[in-house]
Amino acid sequence: MKCATLEWVQGVALLFIIPAVVPMLIPNSTLLETLLEKYMDKDEGSETLISKHRAKRAITESDKQVILDLHNKLRGQVYPPSSNMEYMVWDTELERTAEAWAETCLWEHGPASLLPSIGQNLGAHWGRYRPPTFHVQAWYDEVRDYTFPYPQECNPYCPFRCSGPVCTHYTQVVWATSSRIGCAINLCYNMNIWGQIWPKAVYLVCNYSPKGNWWGHAPYKHGRPCSACPPSYGGGCRENLCYRGDESETHYSPQEPEETNEIERERTKTQEPRPRTHTPTSSTRTEELDKNEVINTQQMSQLVTCETRLRDKCKGTTCNRYECPPGCLDSKAKVIGSVYFEMQSSICRSAIHYGIIDNDGGWLDVTRQGRRDYFIKSNRNGVQSIGKYQSANSFTVSKVTVKAVTCQTTVAQFCPFQKPVTHCPRIYCPRNCMQENPHIARVIGTRIYSDQSSICRTAVHSGIIQNHLGGYVDVMPVDKRKQYIASYQNGIFSESLQNPPGGKAFRIFAVI
Repeated sequence: MKCATLEWVQGVALLFIIPAVVPMLIPNSTLLETLLEKYMDKDEGSETLISKHRAKRAITESDKQVILDLHNKLRGQVYPPSSNMEYMVWDTELERTAEAWAETCLWEHGPASLLPSIGQNLGAHWGRYRPPTFHVQAWYDEVRDYTFPYPQECNPYCPFRCSGPVCTHYTQVVWATSSRIGCAINLCYNMNIWGQIWPKAVYLVCNYSPKGNWWGHAPYKHGRPCSACPPSYGGGCRENLCYRGDESETHYSPQEPEETNEIERERTKTQEPRPRTHTPTSSTRTEELDKNEVINTQQMSQLVTCETRLRDKCKGTTCNRYECPPGCLDSKAKVIGSVYFEMQSSICRSAIHYGIIDNDGGWLDVTRQGRRDYFIKSNRNGVQSIGKYQSANSFTVSKVTVKAVTCQTTVAQFCPFQKPVTHCPRIYCPRNCMQENPHIARVIGTRIYSDQSSICRTAVHSGIIQNHLGGYVDVMPVDKRKQYIASYQNGIFSESLQNPPGGKAFRIFAVI
């Protein structure tokens, strides 16, 4: 029920095997011996080490901590939110079993006697240094191919009987009842990775208990965080996770030196409306009633059909973000061109042709590119495009990327207005930005905001997200604003501003 696929992207390979995602790095620089030394046997010389097939495993306390902290951080931010996600703790027995398997330097899951009772994720790389959290984030990033509550885009038998994405490694990371983890790291010499010999592979093994990934079951229950915790937790809740007070304190460091700020898009059909109600405690009830609460559901992305042509939708807007339905491979709508598409092309089928989305639909950005002298036909991803040897206006398609920001991040820092207009990534805001210092994380304006404003506090002020939940937002930078109007909404006072230099501004939109 767990599976694997092989992808090569710009020198980085992601290997997925039963039952865990396994990211691997193809070297593009000389090996950094000093960075790998902590995973070598300190008692042996380098000549002895090179002659060995295996090297002694080691994992530092700091590596244990960041692996555990990142798991809990990712488990606490799942979307849709989980009502029964348990806080994960380190298990020395699982660490011991992971150590024993890592020392075998075998690129497969095992031992067979343990696999029926534990979950297991594997990671390996060689070349330039990667922290162990690089692999953890890669496991979680399979969320792009997962539809809650069941993995309808992923096939658990790939790639042995088919081709396609997998997501069982993501689901193991966020399996609600898998509350214990133990990992080990080993430096393996001449490790055989599916027929390739890696001279020095850094091998990560993580074991989970209780085992997750039971086929046909969702990894967690959807609902208000901590509302369905097991009775053994006594009602304890921490960072959206069921928590016992006697569990050791752990903290995730935002300075972790790796690419963990990317949050992959959620599929359209996974998006359930976020709850807009909140029951205040007696001590906060008066404050809640006096908030001048505003709810804003205006969206930047437009829902289109498989047949919608760009010429039908693109009427001079500076930003075009579209949401395509599933099943567009079956449509007969025409696509004209390759890479550059003629304006009479179907938006969604052009995106499938280029590889931005698949037949399950999803989000994409469109950029108008002016006139092209001709358009070339090609057959890609199941879509046959048409050639046209006549000048016409064109467009290109691109993926909607998602980035996490802090409560203080401004549009001027993150996505400044410039011509020609470019698309801003979709933004993920953390919770509780209302508590930020308003002099540092300013909100300037109402409805139209200055680009010196905090994106996330602006989202709370405008009613796009709730302060205690955080969430996804879209922003559109705009130009030529001479004044901004102050107001009090959702517990935040915004500022007024007259004739600011440049007058650059932005609008903010919901992602529902």
